[in-house]
Amino acid sequence: MTQLRPIGQSLLTTPPLILGGNVFGWTADQATSFAVLDAFVAGGGTMIDTADVYNKWVPGHVGGESETVIGAWLRHRGRRDDIQITTKVGMLPTAGGKELEPGNIATAVEDSLRRLGTDYIDLYLAHRDDAKTDQAVVAQSFDALVTAGKVRVIGASNFTADRLDSAISAQTQGGFARYQALQNEYNLLERGKYEGAVQDYCVEHGIGMTPYYGLAAGYLTGKYRNPEDITGARAHSVGKYAKGNGPRVLAALDQVSATHGVSLAVVALAWIAAQPGIAAPIASATSVKQVEDLLGATRLTLTADDLATLNAASAP
Repeated sequence: MTQLRPIGQSLLTTPPLILGGNVFGWTADQATSFAVLDAFVAGGGTMIDTADVYNKWVPGHVGGESETVIGAWLRHRGRRDDIQITTKVGMLPTAGGKELEPGNIATAVEDSLRRLGTDYIDLYLAHRDDAKTDQAVVAQSFDALVTAGKVRVIGASNFTADRLDSAISAQTQGGFARYQALQNEYNLLERGKYEGAVQDYCVEHGIGMTPYYGLAAGYLTGKYRNPEDITGARAHSVGKYAKGNGPRVLAALDQVSATHGVSLAVVALAWIAAQPGIAAPIASATSVKQVEDLLGATRLTLTADDLATLNAASAP
């Protein structure tokens, strides 16, 4: 693995790849999830991303399934200190409230700690903006968690530059813990939710970006090249890419991956890692083979020509 990078201006560090936990308890059962997690750690990985709402969208699920699987794995493994856990609050209502209301934050963090079987969360994110709750109130609620030692570092997800700025202003004015990380969607086919104002703000203010959907729901692996390929749990998510400039981006990935002798997924993640303000991309895996391949992105440095080819093909 390459050198650890800071998350924002905090002491929390991350390797150049974060393992996405949205598949745990969904497309990866517990045994498969354990094998994937073991392979990730064996390959040098240390940070795992999840959320309290994962995976409520599955029929019969209520949310918290991914955290529960990770917690079971931590107990089975018998060690927590070399693993960093990221989870989120704001999309799963609790008895304490909803979104970023103080009661929901206070209740949700206890639920997440219980499911994860730990007494602290390394990075706790506001899963999405909540325009109805005053940002100063939200800031105080998150700060209380840091002060209590239940959370080490806080961050945000799915925020615009303006709302991120106003949230951090409220935190600074109140003397509260500040958002150190941002998690917005970003990949070769979805560049607008980060590039521009958000990226400029993150770079200027030292906020580490840990983008999700780095492989565009799997489309950038090359497994969905033809209409008949677009089936399964992610069919709805990947169908839109095939109708846009997806084929053009896949052709560019084919070219660069052939040059380096690596998979398309490795190139797609290495492109993200090369962008300004990126702390680490997030990618999920449902097999040991997949996670071992994804870890290859930590060893690939794209050339200027590679980046130019990919940028041209993926230009909005």
